[in-house]
Amino acid sequence: MKKPAIYLLLPLLIYACGDKASEKQIPQKAEKPNIIFLMVDDLGKEWLSCYGADNIETPQIDALAESGMLFHNAWSMPQCTPSRLTLLTGQYPFRHGWVNHWDVPRWGGGAHYDETKNPSLVKGLKNAGYKTCIAGKWQIDDFRVEPDALSRNGFDAWCMWTGYETGIPASAERYQEPYLFTSDGSKTYEGKFGPDVFRDFIIDFIEEHKDTTFFVYYPMVLTHTPLVNTPDEEADSKVGKHKAMLRYTDKITGQLVDALEKAGIRENTLFVWTTDNGSTRGITGSIAGRKIPGGKMRMLESGINSPFIASWPKVIPAGSETDALLDFSDLLPTFLDIAGVKSCNPGKENCQLQSYEIDGRSFKGAFSEGKDYQGRDWILAMGGGNNARRTEAGVENQYAFRDRVLRDKRFKLYIGIDRKAEKFIDLLADPDEEVNLIDSLNTTERKASFEKLAALIAKFPQQDSDPIYDPNPAQEWDVEITAKSQEWKIQ
Repeated sequence: MKKPAIYLLLPLLIYACGDKASEKQIPQKAEKPNIIFLMVDDLGKEWLSCYGADNIETPQIDALAESGMLFHNAWSMPQCTPSRLTLLTGQYPFRHGWVNHWDVPRWGGGAHYDETKNPSLVKGLKNAGYKTCIAGKWQIDDFRVEPDALSRNGFDAWCMWTGYETGIPASAERYQEPYLFTSDGSKTYEGKFGPDVFRDFIIDFIEEHKDTTFFVYYPMVLTHTPLVNTPDEEADSKVGKHKAMLRYTDKITGQLVDALEKAGIRENTLFVWTTDNGSTRGITGSIAGRKIPGGKMRMLESGINSPFIASWPKVIPAGSETDALLDFSDLLPTFLDIAGVKSCNPGKENCQLQSYEIDGRSFKGAFSEGKDYQGRDWILAMGGGNNARRTEAGVENQYAFRDRVLRDKRFKLYIGIDRKAEKFIDLLADPDEEVNLIDSLNTTERKASFEKLAALIAKFPQQDSDPIYDPNPAQEWDVEITAKSQEWKIQ
């Protein structure tokens, strides 16, 4: 299995990159905050009323946005695995290797997120003194093979849907009668609704650790298919069930805010609310009458320009908005920066965290500088589709160089697997991305933006990395997947 040139085998014990400039970005009187990172599964902006969505009300999410900052240009990756590994490592998929979706409990192949060979956000926060908790969906380790995967990744407490484990039909359930993994092992929770179990687990953790500093990672199972009824609503149609699931997501958001208020720690808790990619295909929402089909797995803005809210009453002015550029690689350096760990200077392309090259940059300055914050000049997304395969060497990517997109605040560049610019879009004039301007660089602004973004192509490695891990041992239930069986469904 190929490794990137910068790869070293040193453990991630100490983070180092001098950052004197960023120390001034948050008032010195601000204490190290608690952090809650909530990531909804499969939801685009067209379903949130704080972003102008039609025919749906999300009052609790709207209130969270009103209490802090609404971001307009935050990119995830276009689907599950690339987004999750990017936020945990601070690296782009071409570097950490999880360019494509890979459902570890379902497809196996010895693959897993190997925290000994990759950067680790949670280990970094734990080393900084944070108590750590996760509830919801992980899906990048198989807990049957690695029952200690979460503790090794730095978590103190966990309550997880196992993911669909091949050979265990009950494990397909994440909603009614969910099959969940805790420190006591895996079992079906009869008579329970999965999102309720996760919510209660997190609220109990908040109450227990309100006198410490903590990090909660809540990768929700909502609003991912299968579309289901909730304890509050029943619906007959796909859209009706989707709306019910979204309203339940909204309700849980409010309940978590209430738990922070009750614990007396709301003022100094950073609550980040986002999604891992756009809405599931086949579900169409709208903003101001403009129909927006679900963009999951696509690199349209509907697939990657995710809702992103940051609320920290002690620091972030209420009711603020920003068009600052950020992507999911920026989450690791930002959270570590806020935790007091020296990470990245905002002006650098990337930085080293011990032996690892980090692509992201801290956007902590946006919280206090608001509209004056300049931040990044460009962001990146890649990883749509399901183009990985199992070989004798392990899980490998189908393409040596996967297609990707880059953008600045106005223009967006599509890059193909041949490393050539394919499509150039003016997002302000053409939000549906229908008009290719690559042969119409007839204004100074278009030409300058195209040249700036196209120049980045030469800086990418010639070949994307494959996932970096020491393979887990083969299991009896580990179904052999050949190059012939590529018709996998995204779980």
